[in-house]
Amino acid sequence: MVKVGIIGVGTVGTSVAQILKDNADVISARAGVEIVVKCGVVKDLGKDRGLDINLSDNINDVLDDDEIDIVVELMGGVEEAFEVVKRALSSGKAVVTANKALLAYHRYELQDMAKDIAFEYEASVAGGIPIINALRDGLSANHIESIMGIMNGTSNYMLTEMRDEGVSYDAILKEAQDLGYAEADPTFDIGGYDAAHKLLILASIAYGIDAKPEDILIEGIENISQEDIAFAKEFGYVIKLLGIAKKDANEVELRVHACLINEEEMIAKIDGVMNAISVVGDKVGETLYYGPGAGGDATASAVIANIIDIARSGKSAPMLGFDKPLEGRLTLKATADINSKYYLRINVSDRTGVLAKLAKIFEKHNISIETMLQRPSQANSANLLISTHIALERDIQNMIEEIQELDFVNAAPVMIRIV
Repeated sequence: MVKVGIIGVGTVGTSVAQILKDNADVISARAGVEIVVKCGVVKDLGKDRGLDINLSDNINDVLDDDEIDIVVELMGGVEEAFEVVKRALSSGKAVVTANKALLAYHRYELQDMAKDIAFEYEASVAGGIPIINALRDGLSANHIESIMGIMNGTSNYMLTEMRDEGVSYDAILKEAQDLGYAEADPTFDIGGYDAAHKLLILASIAYGIDAKPEDILIEGIENISQEDIAFAKEFGYVIKLLGIAKKDANEVELRVHACLINEEEMIAKIDGVMNAISVVGDKVGETLYYGPGAGGDATASAVIANIIDIARSGKSAPMLGFDKPLEGRLTLKATADINSKYYLRINVSDRTGVLAKLAKIFEKHNISIETMLQRPSQANSANLLISTHIALERDIQNMIEEIQELDFVNAAPVMIRIV
């Protein structure tokens, strides 16, 4: 018998305990041993969770119990969770976590500490999609050329509804909050930070890159408007919040931001709260992983898959899938050196000479215009919707800085990269 302690019996923790009970027959058949929850740790013992398991409000009841083989960390947060997981590993207990923020900051320290103690984290990226196992094991014969994914269901739902229903950003944010897709403070989701944590985990497995969220480009969807959605439709694009990792020679670029994607691309067709991650390997080509990126049962499914793996073997390969540098120590590409096509929305006063002055500034910064539309805005103003040929990030940023200081520019320009 394998005994489990769950630290954090919230939505996911409750699902883990319930599925282990409901599907005990198939789980024990696949694991080769019975798996039971011995104790769950909660903050509020007075809350009814509908579970027939022993509950405690003391973490030590799990960490100091020699009978517990696997600690499932579902408490969230970074530093407190880090201390809890360190204690579990130091006592020789296997660990399963769904905590992407913990791994975004401490994955390499945890790998060094775990050594041959099993440490699994499938549920930390894309909920029920088995992307960690696919990348770490299924594609392990490949050099990974790129990873591109919709890794946050809240943002994907909002962008889908803005496109399909024609609603404003503010209106769809309120709806997402009412439906429970977005938190009262939605910054973590719509600001790109949730997706960034997940991207960093995947990039470590694929490239051995040790970067923190502060080291990479992270932008959200807060500035997307119906004007941008309309431009995308007219030119055969859809707008998605993507996490992108791409190898270029000995460098890897890591970035999270809204993108215009050709509507014929597979990942462009992923709508609503669903997640999808495209991985391109040098031998296998492109593979696409699709499914629910959040939710109690979907995330619990991935947690329990890790518990079963540990119950079968008892030990683990290196947590990130390698124990020596990959591909000759790849380095992180500077954000300023990224190149892309770009879309800009510039609100200007509707008067003569505006286009000529803007054209000179584009030329000054080595930016070549591919398409341009003018759409009326409020009285005596217009939105210029512009797409560029491939340009350097530093040139675009310097140009935007100059443009927003012009007396006929009414607001900071909005920029979206084109993938």
